[in-house]
Amino acid sequence: MPARAPRTWSEVRTDRLLLRRPIQADAQFVLALHSDPRAVLHNPADALGDLADAHARMAAWSSHWKHGLGYWIVQETALGRPIGVCGVKAVDLHDRPSWNLLYRFLPEVWGRGYAGEAARASVEAAAQVDASRPVVARIRPANSASSRVAEAVGLVRRPDLDLDGEDGRDEVWSTATT
Repeated sequence: MPARAPRTWSEVRTDRLLLRRPIQADAQFVLALHSDPRAVLHNPADALGDLADAHARMAAWSSHWKHGLGYWIVQETALGRPIGVCGVKAVDLHDRPSWNLLYRFLPEVWGRGYAGEAARASVEAAAQVDASRPVVARIRPANSASSRVAEAVGLVRRPDLDLDGEDGRDEVWSTATT
């Protein structure tokens, strides 16, 4: 389900989702998502403890938009409610400019294909904003569901790019094959 051409990257629509730039009113949702132990199981350093933490996280996300893209709040259009966070931010991976792909959804919507749909839109947006930057996803080896999403949106496993993360080893998946 490809993303429709947006007027602005602050908002992208897919068949079932609205991906939009976060606003301050999203802080309670960001806290709920990042305080659910199931949602941060593979990245415990991403857990949030209170609303102040959520506001700080959103401020960090806001700074990424200076590169043309950032992390979106993902809403299910049928119900108009937030269900996750997805998008890309500009990073340097092994001294190479890249887009870091993030997708995290409420556990109650897992298995419905939303992560793949939102991630695909993110990869397409990244290619339109700066195709010279490969899209990369850092995934814990035990997170097979995340690996399946990365593969489904065209990323390939790149063991040569693996990294030691804050709380464990990350496998790197990338749109670049060399």
